[in-house]
Amino acid sequence: MTTPLDRLAALRAAQPAEGLFAEKDWLMSPEPFVIDARLGEQLEKLGHRLNLFQRACNELYHRSVAGKQPAWIAAYLDAGKPPDLVAFGRRKATRADVPLIIRPDLVLTDDGFTIAELDSVPGGIGLTQWLNATYAAFGTHDIIGGPTGMLDGFRAILGGAGTVLISQEAATYKPEMEYLARLSADAIRVRAAESYQPETRTADGAGAEAGGSNQKPETLYRFFEHFDLPNIPTAPAIMRAVADDTARITPPFKPYLEEKLWFALFWMRPLREFWRRELSERHFLELQKVIPYTWILDPTPLPQHAVIPGLDIHSWEELKAFSQKQRELILKISGFHETAWGSRSVVLGSDTPGPEWSAALDAALAEAGTHPHILQRFHKGRLVEQPHLDPTTGQIVTMKGRVRLCPYYFVLDGQASLRGALATICPADKKLLHGMRDAIMVPTAVRPDA
Repeated sequence: MTTPLDRLAALRAAQPAEGLFAEKDWLMSPEPFVIDARLGEQLEKLGHRLNLFQRACNELYHRSVAGKQPAWIAAYLDAGKPPDLVAFGRRKATRADVPLIIRPDLVLTDDGFTIAELDSVPGGIGLTQWLNATYAAFGTHDIIGGPTGMLDGFRAILGGAGTVLISQEAATYKPEMEYLARLSADAIRVRAAESYQPETRTADGAGAEAGGSNQKPETLYRFFEHFDLPNIPTAPAIMRAVADDTARITPPFKPYLEEKLWFALFWMRPLREFWRRELSERHFLELQKVIPYTWILDPTPLPQHAVIPGLDIHSWEELKAFSQKQRELILKISGFHETAWGSRSVVLGSDTPGPEWSAALDAALAEAGTHPHILQRFHKGRLVEQPHLDPTTGQIVTMKGRVRLCPYYFVLDGQASLRGALATICPADKKLLHGMRDAIMVPTAVRPDA
């Protein structure tokens, strides 16, 4: 039986020399984050429900474009995006394509969990693979996904082999992707998106000139956001290859699927019957329990008799007068912007002085036509305890913190498969939960029922 200090030494020794995150580190723990069997079962079921939700989002958008659902749906989702990119996302040939990795950001609460958002281009895949493999080798816990689940799932969505295209904007995550590539024995390649030129691949995976025999499309993984396309000179060539079916890419070039305002559409009364039909009554009700109530910041005036549901106000001006205690709300940009990831645009109402809150609302409303913002109920994370190594003293101490749990689902043969869950335990005084130098990052394990 290894001791906690033995396990910490093993973790340090197992770290790849090249690292996993560029210029970033985290606190190490001798234990994974352990959840009970009930939560483990809920995570398994969540993947199926989010897979249904993602497909329903895709279907709703296309019905809106075709006039079979209200046009304002697509108008919200296309706001501020280049017309050629919008047109590319509407192509009939890829109508059914959705991202093949689903990663929700879950905040564990006293009542269970809430989904802060969905990430269609998630980081942490290589990191979670390394954590899973290293902690599984200790033999002390049942790690979700086991020692190879993340690698196997990633390779499977690439069809066994493929190329990861990563932009300079996402360079922080390049080391973890190169780690996956080394594990794959060259089945996975990592290339700079800015200089990559598509190639045709033969059935055995080798390169081939156009017009050669026995060709198959190259499989690409897009590790860059749509807002970053103007900084990628080869983007037009990559998109042409996808259009010509000499390359297949995931996540697809569908910027509408990466908007955070889907959670607001989920709660809108006019769309309730659509969601019930597409998800089923049972899954619709279960998702209502975990998707926080969300609003789109739309400056359009309401009729005199109307109010904004859930807030009981007639205009957003009234929201400025809410006390900080009343402002248990999150304001953030919906997508297609450099601040739409990593909590860069997030404003927490209860933690923001009145003048700053008013200014943030005004700025969000002013950008409604080009960069829609959303308002979301804030759910405070419950407190947990997790041991970790204090880097200054070399001693194992216990942190009281709050958890962001990120399960990774790989969509294989149409079904979402849970292959790992990254737990980030942040100090209790941090309101926004994300990776940081003073946070613990560990894999998740399920504690068997007694």
